[in-house]
Amino acid sequence: MLKSILNTFANCFKIPELKSRIVFTILILAVCRVVALIPIPGLDGALLSEFFQNNANRTGGLLGMYSMFTGGALEKCAIGSLGIMPYISASIILQLMTAVIPSLERLSREGDAGRQKITQYTRY
Repeated sequence: MLKSILNTFANCFKIPELKSRIVFTILILAVCRVVALIPIPGLDGALLSEFFQNNANRTGGLLGMYSMFTGGALEKCAIGSLGIMPYISASIILQLMTAVIPSLERLSREGDAGRQKITQYTRY
């Protein structure tokens, strides 16, 4: 069983296009992890850690939860601490707003053109 899994994995690297896609994915993941470890210059890490400890109880753990979503990069105040979270949050908020705001609801019902317009609003 293990041998067949290893053979299948080895065969993936024999196909040039698949090999390049796998290598690209691994490199992007590595870059994301490295960027999450690089601290923002000029910030005192000890003060930031103290801030998170002091505000953990006041905010009901919201800062800790958000830091968990960023993989701990927020507590380190890393360059990549926000990652893709702002885009995901904007997408969720706009989806919820389509049920409340009539003009967005009409856009969502217009088909592909309306969805493209909502996607444009999400990105900008």
